[in-house]
Amino acid sequence: MEEKVNMPLLGDAFPEMEVVTTHGPMNLPSDLKGQWFVLFSHPADFTPVCTTEFVGFQSRIKQFEEMGVKLIGMSVDQVFSHIKWVEWIKDNLDTEITFPVVAANDSIANKLGMLHPGKGTNTVRAVFVVDPEAKVRLVLYYPQEIGRNMDEIVRATKALITSDENAVATPANWPENELIGNRVIIPPPKSQADAAVALSKNDGYDWWFCHREL
Repeated sequence: MEEKVNMPLLGDAFPEMEVVTTHGPMNLPSDLKGQWFVLFSHPADFTPVCTTEFVGFQSRIKQFEEMGVKLIGMSVDQVFSHIKWVEWIKDNLDTEITFPVVAANDSIANKLGMLHPGKGTNTVRAVFVVDPEAKVRLVLYYPQEIGRNMDEIVRATKALITSDENAVATPANWPENELIGNRVIIPPPKSQADAAVALSKNDGYDWWFCHREL
């Protein structure tokens, strides 16, 4: 009987799973309760695009750590393959991978909708940003042929944290928006009375588009 694929939607609880990693066993998301984490999957170890992605993530690890964000890799390769691959990256590319890499099975991959239809058992390039309440806040999916932009993943994670901590929204390309730069967007008024005074209390283009400095 074919196993049903359940892809978590935005706002859903990240599914519970016991996993084996290059850093030992983990229970996700329980072990990371109370902190943000980014879990990303890759199609396979010892492949060129995935290798460039691992180096890219590792080169930005301090940015994630400064935000209090845990970074976790994942594919359906066995853990000994992960261990050998990260050793190869260190020996040949002078980059030590310091984040854990999950050795997933098909059941785990199906819980996250990561098995690529028509591509065998390889996992897609998925990214899940999960908040301290273990809720999925952002999902990105890339095909096997396209490497990810790690700066966008850093940016989007920072934007989510900023939004939560300040009760604001962030504009396109924040913090380098074409209209308001690094400013943030104030939630729009919820009544006519508040709308009437919005521009007298805030900078903005109209009552529904006000912004401020962080």
